Amino acid sequence: MDTARDYARAAASDNTRRAYAKDWAHFARWCRMKGAEPLPPSPEMIGLYLADLASGAGPSPALSVSTIDRRLSGLTWNYAQRGFALDRKNRHIATVLAGIKRKHARPPVQKEAILAEDILAMVATLPYDLRGLRDRAILLLGYAGGLRRSEIVSLDVHKDDTPDSGGWIEIFDNGALLTLNAKTGWREVEIGHGSKDQTCPVHALEQWLHFAKIEFGPVFVGISRDGKRALETRLNDKHVARLIKRTVLDAGIRSELPEKDRLALFSGHSLRAGLASSAEVDERYVQKQLGHASAEMTRRYQRHRDRFRVNLTKAAGL
Repeated sequence: MDTARDYARAAASDNTRRAYAKDWAHFARWCRMKGAEPLPPSPEMIGLYLADLASGAGPSPALSVSTIDRRLSGLTWNYAQRGFALDRKNRHIATVLAGIKRKHARPPVQKEAILAEDILAMVATLPYDLRGLRDRAILLLGYAGGLRRSEIVSLDVHKDDTPDSGGWIEIFDNGALLTLNAKTGWREVEIGHGSKDQTCPVHALEQWLHFAKIEFGPVFVGISRDGKRALETRLNDKHVARLIKRTVLDAGIRSELPEKDRLALFSGHSLRAGLASSAEVDERYVQKQLGHASAEMTRRYQRHRDRFRVNLTKAAGL
């Protein structure tokens, strides 16, 4: 039973389970305020709940369509864990959700891409102490691999080093190979050597592992308070987001904007968008590196791309 329970927990990531737990707590609180019970599931009640989320009824502000859709997914998951089936296609739910999307849907707000000149400026702000070596490897590896922040911190030195491993690294003469248990399943990411050591992600990774004396376990770990020793504790993926925001400010990127707006523009996904936007190669290679199932998804990550490079108007004879 314990083994089966562990496998069931592994079906969703820790971040997803935490988000779904918050969704359930919010819905249960809303039900108490309405004098209703969250169990068993009532499609009519959930339709009213979605309407309140969209309209901003009460003290909470109106939520975006994507957040409402995520809340509904959270409720569906929570009901399933409690042995109930929630039919999202029920007319009381589907009709309300369709109306919300029709009235409130907006194009997705995309994070700013970190381009090649940006990542070079960000890396240049880091010192060459132990903490700087680690953070330099994180930024360069995440950028060159188009990695999610969770993928970066989940890497181990070798296969099966730790139970919570999300992948491992292999370093060859021509570059590094990352084997990742990613959001969409297992995939391999090849990272070649850069044009010079100062900006080479493979060199930065080797430098970090050498000076931190890491030969086993998580690749990216915390640093002791005196900054002289690598700890055994794996970094949280929030460190990557904070690192990106801090170095964006230090490098003066988008300095024409207020600091608050600059911080809001960039996130962990800015590394993936940066690779997709900066790599001047066939789109298929970018799609493979990012682990996307479709070219359309890869194009969503591309900022400032030449949208009219393929001119179907001329190709059609006009």
